[in-house]
Parts: sequence; C-alpha cells; structure tokens
Amino acid sequence: MRRSLTLALVCASALLSGCAVTGDPKSAGRTPAASAPEQVWAARKSPEPLGPPNSAGKPTPLRTLPRVPSGDIHQVAPLTIARAAAGPMDSSDDTVKKIKECRSIGQRPCAVQAPRYRDLNGDGKDDLLLAIETGNAWVSLWAFTVKDGVITQILGVSDSARSVELSGRDVIAWDPVEAGGYDMRRVFSWDERLQAMNERVTEYVESSPRK
Repeated sequence: MRRSLTLALVCASALLSGCAVTGDPKSAGRTPAASAPEQVWAARKSPEPLGPPNSAGKPTPLRTLPRVPSGDIHQVAPLTIARAAAGPMDSSDDTVKKIKECRSIGQRPCAVQAPRYRDLNGDGKDDLLLAIETGNAWVSLWAFTVKDGVITQILGVSDSARSVELSGRDVIAWDPVEAGGYDMRRVFSWDERLQAMNERVTEYVESSPRK
C-alpha cells in the first residue's frame, strides 16, 4: 500500500511539472569540453600595421614526401614536412632561408616554432600547424593534413601579426591596424568546398595586453 501511494505521488508530481515518467533517467551524451585559446606564436617586438588582407586556401600535395597510408601525420618529422613545402619556393624567400638554417625545430636559433597538432578539418585525425618566424614580427603560418595517404598543405599565409592562437579547429592571427588601439582578428577555418583552410572571419577589436 505504501509503495503504491509513493508511486502515485511521484506520477502526480511529474504531471504537474509537465513531464511524463518513462523510466530511469538517460544521459543526453557527453558535453564537449571547453578550452581556452592556445598561443602558438607571439611577436617579440611591435609589428608594422597592415591593411586588410584576404586569403583563400588551396590544397597542395607534397609528393616528394613518403606516403602515409595510415593518415597519421605524426609519422613524418615536422621539419621534413616544412622543407618539402619550401622546396618549390624561391630560394631567396626569407621563409625558405629560415627553414634551411633550422637544425632543431622549436629550439633557438631555429625560426620554426614548436609544432602544434590539432584536428583542423574534422576528420578525427591530427593535422600539423607550423609557425615560421621570418623577422620584423612577420610569421608564416603553414598547416598540413594527410589526404589519401599524401601529406598536403592546406594553409600557407604570411602575416605581420602580434600573436597567433589555436582555438578549437580555428587558427587565429591578431594583426595591428593603422588605427591605433585596435587589432584585426583573422580566423582561418576549414573550408569543405576548397578542401583547405580559408579566412572565414575578419574583424576589428580593441587591443589588449595579452595580444
């Protein structure tokens, strides 16, 4: 009798609250963990302000590198990938010179910063992001994925940036602008149609000490 009365009270409470009793509670699934932006690179001196740029990505297969059938880009050293990407470029290009001079990635005096791995295109596998410091607060941002077993460059931009961040699957460059006190926030994201990273957002925000 007591058990029946308790069940009746529970059902009455559920009806009053607009819910139906359908059994044990069920999980709605795992909530994605929020994470703060990770800084990839920061200028050691004030960069010169630039006008608004516009960059559209273009996938470039690096066929001089060994194939990676597993799709695991960790199997190829980041500096090896950088040198392959620099191969077709003009040898007088400052980025090319910096890569050729590098002996130990992420260690001074090498201008190639420590590599960052992140799933940028949403395929569930790590991609590679490299920042190459080219002097005078300029940085080249290169990103690579593995497509059909071939390491492919999906981002290649040069920027006069104050800092560069990774946030989720976005690469964010903070550029100073001619109007003092403001930065231009450029967000590069995966573009399914282009099969490369594309500049999705360009906006002006007030500068802050952290950028």
